[in-house]
Amino acid sequence: MTILGAAHKRAAFFMNQLKKGSKKLLNAWAFYDWANSVYTLTIASSIFPIFYSALFLSEIKNVQAFGMEFKSTALITFVTAFTFLVVAFMSPILSGIADYVGNKKSFLKFFCYVGSAGCIGLYWFDISPDRIHLSLLFYFMGLIGYWGSLVFYNSYLPDIAFEEQQDAISAKGFSMGYIGSVLLLILNLAMTMYPDVFSLKDRLAENGEVIETAAQVAMRYSFVTVGIWWALFSQYSFYYLPKGTSSGHKVTRAVIFNGLKELRLVWKQLKQDLRLKRYLYAFFVFSMAVQTIMLIAVYFGEEEIAWGGDSEKTMGLIVSILVIQIVAVFGAILTSRASKKYGNIKTLIAVNGIWMCLCFYAYFMKTPIQFYIAASVVGLVMGGIQALARSTYSKFLPETDDTTSYFSFYDVAEKIGIVIGMIIFATIDQITGSMRNAILFLFIFFLFGIVLLFRVPKEETTKTES
Repeated sequence: MTILGAAHKRAAFFMNQLKKGSKKLLNAWAFYDWANSVYTLTIASSIFPIFYSALFLSEIKNVQAFGMEFKSTALITFVTAFTFLVVAFMSPILSGIADYVGNKKSFLKFFCYVGSAGCIGLYWFDISPDRIHLSLLFYFMGLIGYWGSLVFYNSYLPDIAFEEQQDAISAKGFSMGYIGSVLLLILNLAMTMYPDVFSLKDRLAENGEVIETAAQVAMRYSFVTVGIWWALFSQYSFYYLPKGTSSGHKVTRAVIFNGLKELRLVWKQLKQDLRLKRYLYAFFVFSMAVQTIMLIAVYFGEEEIAWGGDSEKTMGLIVSILVIQIVAVFGAILTSRASKKYGNIKTLIAVNGIWMCLCFYAYFMKTPIQFYIAASVVGLVMGGIQALARSTYSKFLPETDDTTSYFSFYDVAEKIGIVIGMIIFATIDQITGSMRNAILFLFIFFLFGIVLLFRVPKEETTKTES
């Protein structure tokens, strides 16, 4: 055995000695939010949507892909929806393998690195017919890497934290993610606003014509920084998180579909757990609306708000995203404290009520100031509802070592909800010609979610639903 190999064994031994509920283990788990949340802010929510829109200079924003002509926003929406469908189908299969083989962390690493590589690959994103498919592949990799890793990341929560710790550590994870992503976005924003400071210049054609501004070049480099940040900071979590709850098995053909069988088993068990079953119904409905709003927020602001000019629009959208992230830090903490005082379900009902009001407000807002106000309120309730929804599900789980399958079911429900929400939103937008009508319609989902939350029993019960 080499000295290096012995050192690795000692490190592994030390890692496995971290007890459930220990501060170091909890912090290591939460730190992965710091690592991966830069994807949602820079790629999903702010700079990439702005960059993607800037690639289309004409009023008719069409692009050729897969032998068809698409509206630019429709194409990226279709790719996004397809990715969520892939994750929804793939996650139970992979989670079944992870549970059987006991290598949960290996899958977490795999999706982390796939997502990181996809982000770096976006540096070469191009809408020309000969490069659009490779460009969309990089986009697909980043998206599937982020959401695929969350399946295994979330499933660690009941393994590393006791029930009374889960609300706080879940909120801490989201808060760390918001702080880290804002720090990187500030750097990316500085690169975009002051490219000369970073020695970034316009891209010129041979005849001296500008084919890409220095700001767009800066955006490309920002995608690279996201990929590096994600892969680099996740190493701390990977070092301390346990490998899994079992080991020593090999993957066979039968094992590959164990996850789907386990998913059906989870569903059968849910039928006997009225509280968890009713909570999942409520989560499916309100999460559908929350995730849809988060995915279309930048496009809504770009299309429906009177910014005055392209530079004002770009700055306004990025500032709005910054406001959301900063306020979300406090929102997650306040929601965690409210859940301790009033209970998880009552707090979720109140937060859904705020989301309902936001849908009405968004229908009427037109000015940048109104958009900033909406962004502040969104930030306040966005982090809270995500953190509390995750920890509530974790607390409602029955006593089991098979946490990955249960969280796989949770993630599948979330992904299917996202696809349905996006399709409904896009259909209303297409038929009525206004995103305002589509976002107002989401009011119904929050209302229905509140009704379902009221039906969640206060105590655990195994009676079947009548």
